[in-house]
Amino acid sequence: MNLNKSVRWLTTAALMSAASFTGRLLFQSIPNVQPLTTIIIICTLVFGFYFGSTVAILSIMISNLFLGMGVWTIAQIVAFLSICGITFLLKPLLNKLPLIILALYAGIMGYWFGFIISVVQAPFFGIQKFWIYYLQGISFDTFHAVGNFIFFLILYPVLLPLFKKVNI
Repeated sequence: MNLNKSVRWLTTAALMSAASFTGRLLFQSIPNVQPLTTIIIICTLVFGFYFGSTVAILSIMISNLFLGMGVWTIAQIVAFLSICGITFLLKPLLNKLPLIILALYAGIMGYWFGFIISVVQAPFFGIQKFWIYYLQGISFDTFHAVGNFIFFLILYPVLLPLFKKVNI
């Protein structure tokens, strides 16, 4: 990677992490509604797993330094990395789909995120009570899913042309 490409890569990752952090702060009053998941999905679709994962980890670490760290930070990182992995594996299929189907995919990832959070945190709160814990969070996962769907419809048409101009 030459110097110009690495500077563009770092700058783009920093800007997307800052946008994700800002989005988390702006929407913190609405439970589980923030543009982070959507930005990570779009970054992974356009730039690949490594870039999407970098934005995910930076965004979580920066925002949790501000909003509060805890065992959930590990769960959030695992959940977002799994979303990056699934998105990367499905990238050839997803890149052929219309916007509304991609937005539905982003919504489904809201439910996936909640499930992975519950799985990772289950050992801390008692594996025998996993399903109770998970089912109690479904309403919050629904907020996350609806937020992802709406943010994807708004952000994808804006970010995709911008990302295509960035040669990283």
